[in-house]
Amino acid sequence: MVVQSLVETTSAAIQEHDAQDAAPSPRRRRKDARPSELTAAALDLFVEKGFAATRLDDVAARAGVSKGTLYLYFDSKEALFKAVIEEGIVPALAAAEQQLAGYQGTSAGLLQALLNGWWQQIGNTHLGGVVKLIISESRNFPDAAQYYHDHVIVRGRSLLRAALNRGIATGEFREMNVESCIDVAIAPLLMLVIWRYSLCFCGNDIDPAEFLRTHVDLLVNGLQRKETNQ
Repeated sequence: MVVQSLVETTSAAIQEHDAQDAAPSPRRRRKDARPSELTAAALDLFVEKGFAATRLDDVAARAGVSKGTLYLYFDSKEALFKAVIEEGIVPALAAAEQQLAGYQGTSAGLLQALLNGWWQQIGNTHLGGVVKLIISESRNFPDAAQYYHDHVIVRGRSLLRAALNRGIATGEFREMNVESCIDVAIAPLLMLVIWRYSLCFCGNDIDPAEFLRTHVDLLVNGLQRKETNQ
C-alpha cells in the first residue's frame, strides 16, 4: 500500500465520513489523521500488547479517530503491519544500502558500521519491538512473517553478505561460509532485542554499547586473515 497515493485519493472521503460521524460523544474525535499517525499508534500497540491482542478498534482509539476513518487507509491489521515496516524499517535499510555503495574504508569498519547502525536505528528504538513480535508470533501469522522476511530479512542479509564478500575479495577476511557467518553475525543482535523487551524484566543487566563492542571485536578478529610466517 503506497501511503502517499492513499493520502491523495482519500482526503475528500475522510472529510465526508467525519461529517457523518459527528454525533455528540463523550470526547471530541479528531477530524482527520495522517497515515503515519495511524501506523505510529499501531506500532505502539503491537509492541505493548502483541500482534494477536491488538484490535483495529484499539489502534483507532489510540490515534484518536473513528474506526471508519482508519479503514479509509488500512483495510486490515496486516496492512497496518506492512505499513509499519515500510515507514519505519525499510528507510533504515535503504540508508544502509546507500552507505554500503559509497563506503571507502575497511571491510571490518563497514561491518561494524552496519551492525551498529542496525542497533541505533532499529534495535534500540520502538521498532525493535517488531523483531520480538516476529520471533514470538510468526507461526500464528505466516503472511505477516513472510512479508517481514521478504522486505527486511532478505535485504539485511544482503547488506552483510556484501560486506563479507568485499572483505574476502580484498584479502582482509579469510575464506569462510558466508551464509553461516551472516547467521552468526545476526544472532547476538536478536538476543539483545529479546533482552530489551523480555529478559531485562527478569533482572539481567546488559549494557548494549558494551555488548555490541564485544560482539564486533570477536566477529572481526575471527574473520580477519592471519599472517603466517614463511
